[in-house]
Amino acid sequence: MNAKTDLDVLSDFFDRYGSALTAGDVAAIAGCYALPGSVVADAYTFTFSSPASVALSFIGAAPDYQDRELIAAHAGIGDVQKISSALALVTVEWEFLDSQGRSVPGERYVYLVRTTPEGPAICTVIHAA
Repeated sequence: MNAKTDLDVLSDFFDRYGSALTAGDVAAIAGCYALPGSVVADAYTFTFSSPASVALSFIGAAPDYQDRELIAAHAGIGDVQKISSALALVTVEWEFLDSQGRSVPGERYVYLVRTTPEGPAICTVIHAA
């Protein structure tokens, strides 16, 4: 029997997260976050403290994915820096597939992820250049 590695667990987690993003499944997206959580970018920071507030923050992104006809997402996991036994910084380069089967480059993010008994949960998302 093969035990899953930390990288396998993170890959599975970000696969589910990417599927939720492209499907516009805001409830599933919200389920991927530890609360309270935050999003940090060059021009803004916002926090959320409930699943509803996470879902609301992603409602605006769903039409963008639909307009661009993005149907699948792949999280290319780069660097994983363990901070503690439960926390890690995970660098992800997103790549999407559109309805015509074309690869669409995404953006790069750094996620502060906490390992919980239920699996990984995103604490903070940092938009990376």
